[in-house]
Amino acid sequence: MGRVIAALGAAVCILFGGCSTIVKGTEQQISVNTPGVPGALCQLQSPAIGTRTVQTPANVILPKSKHNVAVSCTAQCYSPGISTLGSHTEVMTAGNIVFGGLIGLGVDAASGAMNTYDPSVEVVMTPMPGCGAPPRKRKGVPMASTPIKSQDQPG
Repeated sequence: MGRVIAALGAAVCILFGGCSTIVKGTEQQISVNTPGVPGALCQLQSPAIGTRTVQTPANVILPKSKHNVAVSCTAQCYSPGISTLGSHTEVMTAGNIVFGGLIGLGVDAASGAMNTYDPSVEVVMTPMPGCGAPPRKRKGVPMASTPIKSQDQPG
């Protein structure tokens, strides 16, 4: 039974091009966020996508590529922030080598489908002193305020 499934998988990959192209597609949705700074304008740049501008928080669909995406964000009263959206080889590429051979691998490489981006990117931005930016909210557990008893007070 396992051999039949493997043979069918190989036939599909050979007949219809690359496995990753069919199963995962050539585009991917990613999220761009600037924690504590909603409304920041972010530029995403790479040779594959050119330049795209989004306002955070944002979800954007990008064509898959072997190139990382440079992300730079700006907002009034905040220092610009930069980050990178990493591109990695899709795990299905290994199966493509086994089942689809060079043709399937070539299709996935040409279409970008053999690559995958990190699902999200966060760009940290720091308030500029004296500009009026609200302080960034820090994550964590708030501390309870407990009055401190003075040594002079009876207790």
